[in-house]
Parts: sequence; structure tokens; C-alpha cells
Amino acid sequence: MSVANERLAVALFSEIIMADQLARNRLSKALPKGMELSHFSVLNHLTNVNTERSPAQLAKAFHVTRGAMTNTLNKLEWAGHIHIRPDWDDARRKQVTISPSGRVARDLALSAIAP
Repeated sequence: MSVANERLAVALFSEIIMADQLARNRLSKALPKGMELSHFSVLNHLTNVNTERSPAQLAKAFHVTRGAMTNTLNKLEWAGHIHIRPDWDDARRKQVTISPSGRVARDLALSAIAP
């Protein structure tokens, strides 16, 4: 990579990182009380895929450990934002879906940051 291309790449990634920081900051301020950015991200993902996911699938999608995802899911379930049920085909596994209150919380956060 040439020096000019290297500088361009660094400038591009710097802008992307800055935009990411600004978006995270704005969204964090708009989240309902007690909701963390990781919680919102899971709710948003479940809304977008519109199907059940296992905790392992969610952990893989977010590049976090299963333990970290389990912690996030437990908090979301306690808040009533998701439903966790046993997998009917394999009782060792679980399936996660977004609840109506989870959709409302996600939608409220999105509307709070909309221009």
C-alpha cells in the first residue's frame, strides 16, 4: 500500500470510528432507564431477523462469549423485553424472541434519536 493510500485508509477509518462513537453516545442517551446499548442491540437484532435465535447464535452474531450473552439475555428477560423458552427439539438449548414490550422499548429509543 502506498503512503497516500495508507493515509487515506487511516483518515477513512478515523471518520468511521468517530461516527460510530457519536451514534453510540446519542443512542445511549435516548435509551429507556436501565437499558444498556448491548440490550438495545440485541432487541434491534431480534426485530430485524424476525425469528427466534438461540443464545449461542446471538453470541456469535455479536462476537461475545456465551456467558456475556447469557448475562445480557437474563437482564432483558427480567425487564420483560424478551421471552426465552426451551428448544422443543433439544431441551438442552433455548430459543429467544423479542416481546411486545421489547419492540416498544426499541421503537421508543429509535424515535428518540430520529431527526
